[in-house]
Amino acid sequence: MVATGRDEAPATLKPDYDRASELKAFDETKLGVKGLVDAGITEIPRIFYQPPDDFDNTSVSGDTHSCIPVIDLHGIDQDVIKRKEVVERLRDASETWGFFQVVNHTIPVSVLEEMKEGVRRFFEQDNDVRKELYTRDLTRKLVYNSNFDLYSAPATCWRDTFLCIMAPDPPNSEDLPAVCRDIMEEYSKQVMNLGILLLELLSEALGLKAEHLNDIDCGEGVAVLCHYYPACPQPELTMGAGTHTDNDFFTVLLQDHIGGLQVSYQDKWIDVPPVAGALVVNIGDLLQLITNDRFKSGGHRVLANREGPRVSVASFFCTGLRQTSKVYGPIKELLSEDNPPRYRETTVRDYCASFDETDLDGTSALPRFRI
Repeated sequence: MVATGRDEAPATLKPDYDRASELKAFDETKLGVKGLVDAGITEIPRIFYQPPDDFDNTSVSGDTHSCIPVIDLHGIDQDVIKRKEVVERLRDASETWGFFQVVNHTIPVSVLEEMKEGVRRFFEQDNDVRKELYTRDLTRKLVYNSNFDLYSAPATCWRDTFLCIMAPDPPNSEDLPAVCRDIMEEYSKQVMNLGILLLELLSEALGLKAEHLNDIDCGEGVAVLCHYYPACPQPELTMGAGTHTDNDFFTVLLQDHIGGLQVSYQDKWIDVPPVAGALVVNIGDLLQLITNDRFKSGGHRVLANREGPRVSVASFFCTGLRQTSKVYGPIKELLSEDNPPRYRETTVRDYCASFDETDLDGTSALPRFRI
């Protein structure tokens, strides 16, 4: 990962400015962080300054021996022994890290590369086209903006995003941006197939029947979030994404070669170096809830970087705020007298709504649902 020169926190973070007005002015450009970079700024606006505590370098590890597991899925459908080994590695990674990378996952490298290029094309199309798509209306088929929590988060992050809900009710093709329409549809189809396989393996890792997590619809919903992190002139002052967990069952992340993703592990921040052809998988809050803390929802963040733009695509397996009557609680087959339920039941919608209220400061919503 490229060094950011993050040696010390900014000397002064003066509160004596009209933050609300600056947020509004930034939002009304409808050009996001990329618009600032295109304008040639050499100093970042104060709305992006992160609290000094976020830059505690004593907890950051560059130790190459501490890496999340990279798991090879090749041959697991033909080789029973290989499948058992993979399941055991997934179990260990899900119980300890909450993160792992997978290779030989059946999605062609050409599809991965084209998906990243499609994201770049979206953000690098004409400003007037992007402005027309900019919105904070979450009911739209495509939502493009900078920082979904712009007006409520304590600090603004150095990234722009567009997202589409690709399942269970995918948009019509014409609702997707022309510059990345075909690859969005193809990548989403492929990542959903991978999701079915991962849920089978995770079910087996829990000692359940392979179809268990799919049967309870953990893979029913998929939201594809496409992030664009422009090069930052002062990466020591801001973050690409602050500390958080994901409010889904699990996430499949495609990242480019630049790096910047870090996971929290044993009170240290560990780099997740890009691996050619790999996809990063992390356990989300809802999977931690239904496994009764067996699997861990991994805390993570993204550093800002002088190099860029960095592109990533996060596929969230979750129905989000969609109205549904399905209720999720700790899986009964995993419970016993010695392992009673630790969480109350909830709908995905209710959990996600609570998450949106709590995660702004990096705090998980899970404690709200503890019994």
